[in-house]
Amino acid sequence: MTENIPPGFARHFRKSPVTDPWEPLYSRRDGDIFCLGLRIAKSHCNARGMLHGGVISALADNALGISCVLQAENMSALTINLSTDFLSTGMQGEWLEVRAEPSKVGRTIAFAGAEILSNDTLIARASGIFKMIASGKT
Repeated sequence: MTENIPPGFARHFRKSPVTDPWEPLYSRRDGDIFCLGLRIAKSHCNARGMLHGGVISALADNALGISCVLQAENMSALTINLSTDFLSTGMQGEWLEVRAEPSKVGRTIAFAGAEILSNDTLIARASGIFKMIASGKT
C-alpha cells in the first residue's frame, strides 16, 4: 500500500514499545497543536474491519502527553486520566490523525484535548490530565 502521507508530516521522532507494532507513525507540529498520524492498516482494526477503539485511545494518550511535554522544558508527563468519546469509525486505508492541544500546562499538572479524524472526518474526541515530572524521574 502506498503511504500517501499528508504534507507537513514526517516519521514520528519518539519510539515506544507499545506503538512499535503500529509503525510507521508520523507527526507534525502546528503551533501549539501536536499531531500524530498513520495510514490505517489491518493490524489497527477489529474483527469487523473497523479501526479499534484501543488504538484510538492509545494514540490519543500519546499525542496528548507529548503536546503537554512540548510546552514544558525538561519535563515528562504521566497520565492521570484519559477520556475518549467515540463518534464514528475509521476504515482500513484511511488517514488517521490525532490533533492534540494543551489547554493548561502547570508545574505539576497539565490538561489537554484532542480531536481524532479519519480522512478528515471527526471520529472521536479525547481529553487527558497529566502529572508533570522532571525528565528522568518516574
